[in-house]
Amino acid sequence: MFSTVAVDGEVRRWEDLRLHDFAQGFFFGAGFFTTFRVDSGTPLFLARHLARLRASLAAFPSAVRTPSPEHLSEASVRDTLRSCLHADAALGPAFTGVGKLSVSDGHVLLTLRPATPDAERLRREGRALDTVEPGAYRHAERTLNHKGLSYFRQFALMERLPLLGNEAAEVCELPTANLFFHLDGALVTPPLDAPCLPGIVRAVLLESGHVDGLPVVERPVPLARLADASACFFTNSAVLAMGVPRLLGRELPASLALAERARAIIEAVARREASDSNG
Repeated sequence: MFSTVAVDGEVRRWEDLRLHDFAQGFFFGAGFFTTFRVDSGTPLFLARHLARLRASLAAFPSAVRTPSPEHLSEASVRDTLRSCLHADAALGPAFTGVGKLSVSDGHVLLTLRPATPDAERLRREGRALDTVEPGAYRHAERTLNHKGLSYFRQFALMERLPLLGNEAAEVCELPTANLFFHLDGALVTPPLDAPCLPGIVRAVLLESGHVDGLPVVERPVPLARLADASACFFTNSAVLAMGVPRLLGRELPASLALAERARAIIEAVARREASDSNG
């Protein structure tokens, strides 16, 4: 992570932050965050990320102190990002990487980190998913529809990246991503009450309606049905879409091409929305 950060729109240094300004978030996880991709200084899907943050704050009004609305406006966050990039030579106005907005204790904290070093290789080769955590989630657990600061359950599993299931033996998500499976002539993603996070990229693909001629639908995915999947990819705002060439020990060679076509749709929507925001 870079040392240049911003609090409520003011550029700071990470080492100068005060713990007591974020005490509820630090001690109790009482807050929310979102991570977004930055391409050549442009944040992707920023309006969608901010809308999700505001929705999470509205869902728990007595548990998390809401910051001033101006600090969560799209124009304000864009200005703050621009100020950080211009203030740090290690970033620069053409920065490509990942931004993170954390909201707690009435404050908005913006931090930045570089892109994953092997991002291009993973884009070409994908990532195998070989383990499952059945029963990791409880069906309809509503906190998991929000990206809360209390994220240890997911963080502890990030390196292994298992498929997380619920008590009904259904697929929910990955620790850091939503899942899509080519099943029964459709591109299927688990429903929000599985539960899973309402991912930004997930929403973009659902709105698109089709990927490579396959209708994109939400419906429960039993773990037992994964043996019937002919392709799989996962999505989040950092990688957009990544193919899964091997799923639970079974080779899925069609996954990489399907992920590439999904990524083309996502990137086209990102360009259009960025143009609308700038225009």
